Amino acid sequence: MLGEIGQLLLIAALLAVAVQASLPLLGAQTARPALMQLGRSAAFVHLLLVTAAFGVLTTAFVQLDFSLRYVADNANLALPLIYRLSAVWGAHEGSLLLWLLVQALWSAAVAWRCRELPLPFQARVLSVLGMIGLGFAAFCVFTSNPFERLLPAALDGHDLNPLLQDPGLIFHPPMLYIGYVGFSVPFAFAIAALLEGRVDSSWLRASRSWTNVAWAFLTLGIALGSWWAYYELGWGGWWFWDPVENASFLPWLVGAALIHSQAVSEKRGVFVRWTLLLAIAAFSLSLLGAFLVRSGVLTSVHSFAADPARGLFILVFLALVMGAALLLYALRAPRLSPDSSDPRRGFALHSRESLLLANNLLLTAAAAMVLLGTLYPLLADALGLGKISVGPPYFGSLFVLLMTPLVLLVPLGPLTAWQRQRGRGALPLLLPWALLALLAGVLAFWLSPQGPVKAAAGIVAAVWVAAGTAVHIIQRLRGNGRPDAETLGMWLGHAGIAVFLVGALLVEALNVQRELAMRPGQQTELGGYQLALSEVRADQGPNYQAERATVVLQRGGQILDTLHPERRLYLRGQLMTEAGIARRWHGDIYAALGEPLGDGAWALRLHYKPMVRWIWAGALLMAMGALLTATAGRLRRRKENVV
Repeated sequence: MLGEIGQLLLIAALLAVAVQASLPLLGAQTARPALMQLGRSAAFVHLLLVTAAFGVLTTAFVQLDFSLRYVADNANLALPLIYRLSAVWGAHEGSLLLWLLVQALWSAAVAWRCRELPLPFQARVLSVLGMIGLGFAAFCVFTSNPFERLLPAALDGHDLNPLLQDPGLIFHPPMLYIGYVGFSVPFAFAIAALLEGRVDSSWLRASRSWTNVAWAFLTLGIALGSWWAYYELGWGGWWFWDPVENASFLPWLVGAALIHSQAVSEKRGVFVRWTLLLAIAAFSLSLLGAFLVRSGVLTSVHSFAADPARGLFILVFLALVMGAALLLYALRAPRLSPDSSDPRRGFALHSRESLLLANNLLLTAAAAMVLLGTLYPLLADALGLGKISVGPPYFGSLFVLLMTPLVLLVPLGPLTAWQRQRGRGALPLLLPWALLALLAGVLAFWLSPQGPVKAAAGIVAAVWVAAGTAVHIIQRLRGNGRPDAETLGMWLGHAGIAVFLVGALLVEALNVQRELAMRPGQQTELGGYQLALSEVRADQGPNYQAERATVVLQRGGQILDTLHPERRLYLRGQLMTEAGIARRWHGDIYAALGEPLGDGAWALRLHYKPMVRWIWAGALLMAMGALLTATAGRLRRRKENVV
């Protein structure tokens, strides 16, 4: 019964989004307000139907309705309730329904919040969002239906992928999808502007908020994935340049460039074509990420599916979206520009506009480098050129090369005047702090027990960015008094960069790792701490059997913490590692339990991870900064409406 209801709801949602995709655009082209206004109603109806379908699938998992093939493939009687709920998006079909739900939420949010924009522009934006929703709704109904029946119904199901039976994976996909799909909104704004043939500050201002929110959630999603990989996979790393990791990182890089480009376009009337192109690229890379994860062309713990037919559908959809958008851009963009008499358009070489342009070029170059390293092995394999591996050495070296000048520019931008405005230069203000950063780097190099170059680079970069942000805060408070939400968001974001740099570079420089055999009662030293293996005993979980170690962490004879690394054997026969971690603000002690070695000995992997938590703290600050900046446009519009 649930299967039939779910399928009917999906078909109805497909029809509703088809109305949203077609009639508002027709109304905008023929100047018929009644058709244009249908876009909002269709968006709300589509959201209602998709939400109901998602609720039906959730109910099927809670009730363990094994008459649905998707439920039988991803849940069983022993699966805890919390993971039954996350199993709704734990595999391809359900995750696609989640994507469709998030797309419907973004469309309805735009329909609700953008009523102050001209009706024809609203209609075009909602129609573009409807076309995107139509593509994913068709994908869900025709190739990836989560309500497919299983006859006869199974008595028990398979297990949810053990990698996903973790709190981090409950929140990681929804956050990531909100970010991925959120870039469809600035994409829709850009396409609507191209269709209309003009750009004005109203739509630029409106699109900025949506872009910041999408980028913030994508940042949180990537950070959650990094955190999960760190403690769940047992190898102690936080980023491995996995191709699927890169798939989410690509739109993040382009989205960061888009945020800065939109700000300049709105405030100064420049970089308009650049902004439109970045909006198209950010969402196109999100679709590319969906293809890489679902096509089976990549082997990764992050992949959802390995069905070439489904991958072909997304590839065709990606080609249609990108092809149509770029063709429209090529036809309309050369004639699309702000009023040529706008005095804001020109800018000097030493202006803030120039620095932001350099910022965007570096970010897009970094995205191109990551894209090349991710796709080249696939293309080489497809063309019969052999198996080629592109790994961390390529990404790490080139990314550092491109990011170094970007880090140098971060403090300069806010302290540099727009256009040809007169004012004190940024370099004299920052020179004392640059010297302080270099001095701190020399001390770090001298005192570092290992990895002195990385340690020094991390300290120099972090002090430079933090000091530049502090100087701007002081200058702003002295000059203009209370800062607005946009300025506060920028401060938070730049502070997040400084915090992230400390974590990322110091953990790489000062990480200590030991792999050894230990018997209960034995002790070893790591990073100035003593770790003693107390016991390894069998343990029984709800749907797994485990071997659970007890490792006592001491320093100077005082017990500080107890770690419990595990090896879990799930019902599918899949073996998983659960790390034991002693968490400190200045670093983690990390233990992973390996194989039994005989004679009572066990393999243990031990790490000391200094400042590793600063990585995720920095990402959180960046996301908070973007969310705070998103409120600035809304507050500005409210003030304008009051006036």
